[in-house]
Amino acid sequence: MNMTRQTITPHLWYEKEAKEAADFYVSAFGRNSKINNLNTMDDTPSGSVDIVNFEIWEHEFVAMSAGPYFELNPSISFMVNFDPSQDKDARERIDQVWEKLSTGGKPLMPLDRYDFSERYGWIQDKYGVSWQLIYTNPEGEERPLILPSLLFVGELCGKAEEATDHYLSIFPDSQRGALVHYPAGMAPEEEGTVMFTDFKLAGQWFAAMDSAQTHEFAFNEAISFIVKCKDQEEIDTYWDRLSAVPEAEQCGWIKDRFGISWQIVPDNMGELMGKNPEKTMPVMLQMKKIVIADLIEAGEGQ
Repeated sequence: MNMTRQTITPHLWYEKEAKEAADFYVSAFGRNSKINNLNTMDDTPSGSVDIVNFEIWEHEFVAMSAGPYFELNPSISFMVNFDPSQDKDARERIDQVWEKLSTGGKPLMPLDRYDFSERYGWIQDKYGVSWQLIYTNPEGEERPLILPSLLFVGELCGKAEEATDHYLSIFPDSQRGALVHYPAGMAPEEEGTVMFTDFKLAGQWFAAMDSAQTHEFAFNEAISFIVKCKDQEEIDTYWDRLSAVPEAEQCGWIKDRFGISWQIVPDNMGELMGKNPEKTMPVMLQMKKIVIADLIEAGEGQ
C-alpha cells in the first residue's frame, strides 16, 4: 500500500539501542523497510543522542537513544496486517516475521487461530516493543498494514472510548471505524467497555481497547507520537487541546489527560534546527512549546 505523507509518527525511546533496534526491524519485516536517516544530536540533557528515522512497510518511525529513563511496554503496540489481497505471500510472511521477532522476545499471545483471525499473535521483542501480527480477512474494509494500538489498563480501563472520542474531536480528517464493546459474561472485562475500536486521525489509522486484566505497565514516554505541524497556529491548537500535565511540557513534548505523550513540532524542525545548531539548540532546550519565530531568529543569529 502506498501511504500518504504521515502527519503523526511513532517515536521509540531506547536507552542506547536505537540504531541496533531499527536495523533489526528493517531486517525482520523485510520488503519496503529501510533506514532513512541517522543523526546524532549533541549537548542535550541526555548527552549525545542518536536519532534514527526508519520505515517498516512504508510506515515511518523514529527511534532515539537517550538514556535509561523510560521502559518500553505493551500499553502501546503496533498491529501489523498481513493482507493476502496486498501480499500473495502473507500467510507465509506472518510466520517468518513472528520467528524473527521471537529471537530474544516474549510472546504475550501465541501465534495461533483465534475467533477473530485464523492467524494472530502478540509479541514483545527483545528491545521491548510490542507487535500484534494478524492475518487479515481481505473481504473486510481496507486498512493500512501498520496501526499503533493503545491499551487502556488499570485506572484507565474503561477510558478507551472517551479517549478516542477526544482525539477524534482534535485532529482533522478523522473518523471512527469499528467499535465493539465487551458483552456481559466476559469477566473481568466490564460490559460496555471497548473490546476493539479503530479510528483515523489526520488520515492515519489507530486502534484501541480496554483491558481489565492485571497488567504491570502503563502509558509512558517510551512511545510517543510526533505531530508535524505546518505553522505556529497548528502547533498552538494541538498544544492547547492535548496538553494536560504542565510539568511534562518540555521541548515540544506534552502529555495528555490519559497519560499518552505527544511531540508537537513544526514539519520543518530539522531544517530549523540544522541552520545554526550552536544557536538553535540552546534556544530549543529552553522552550516548552516550540515557537517557530524564535528558532528562526536563533538560526539567523551570528
